Amino acid sequence: MLCVHILIPGDGYGSRHANMDSFEAVARQAVAEAGDRLRAVWRDPKVVHHKGPVDLVTETDRELEAIVVGHLRRAFPEHRIVAEEGSTGAAAAASEDYIWYLDPLDGTTNFVHSFPHFAVSLGLARGRELVFGIVHDPIRDETFVASLGNGATLNGQPIHVSTVGDLGQALIGTGFPYDRRTHADYYLGFVDDMMRRAQGIRRGGSAALDLCYVACGRLDGVWEFKLSPWDIAAGALIIHEAGGTISDFRGAPLDLHGKQTAASNGAIHAAMVQVLTTRLDGAPQTN
Repeated sequence: MLCVHILIPGDGYGSRHANMDSFEAVARQAVAEAGDRLRAVWRDPKVVHHKGPVDLVTETDRELEAIVVGHLRRAFPEHRIVAEEGSTGAAAAASEDYIWYLDPLDGTTNFVHSFPHFAVSLGLARGRELVFGIVHDPIRDETFVASLGNGATLNGQPIHVSTVGDLGQALIGTGFPYDRRTHADYYLGFVDDMMRRAQGIRRGGSAALDLCYVACGRLDGVWEFKLSPWDIAAGALIIHEAGGTISDFRGAPLDLHGKQTAASNGAIHAAMVQVLTTRLDGAPQTN
């Protein structure tokens, strides 16, 4: 498995990532064009296909992916792309390989129902190191951006995680994986545990936006099972650069291909981990 550790830049950062400005410029153009298309069609009837009982894909997902991949291919033909609807080179990366992680429409179910909460998410790693992330919400016209060592922004303004230090005063986000009908009791057990400890629970339906909302202080933490690398690559770096913490449920370093994602402002992370690991240790696991 590809375990991506979010690293603080060292002395060689400037030379190793001298192309970051061009990466960001192309990424911004790509997600802006995809966002324009989303704004134009989100109220329209959708052509929907089922990848599973609750796992949807629309013609728009595929159209948006083609838009973003087209920008990346033209600008960086040597880069690899791992995307929700199609990938090139999803195997473990060499230390110098650039890999883009793309979710062209994070929150497809919301989009299908014209529920205005979805985003385009695009992250870039060099080998095992996340170096750039952008998440664009076309309905609110909000763009979250981070590059390693340079902080995180929302529409160009610096953002930071909240200062809430008590889980009892925290607003926590979550989501449910695609096997939720089969393992509903298991996943709801975590909700029950967290609801008894936190001030409130929210379920927005876009993991990428959940992570960005932690980064800018709208949420104090979030947990979710079985997210994919394209769901979290951009948001993971944005949280890190906004001063937050992201890990698995036991507090170990984030694995983009793992089954657990827990993110917070850092101050409540230990308390969140305690709640999550107590349930993990006391309930049967899903596959």
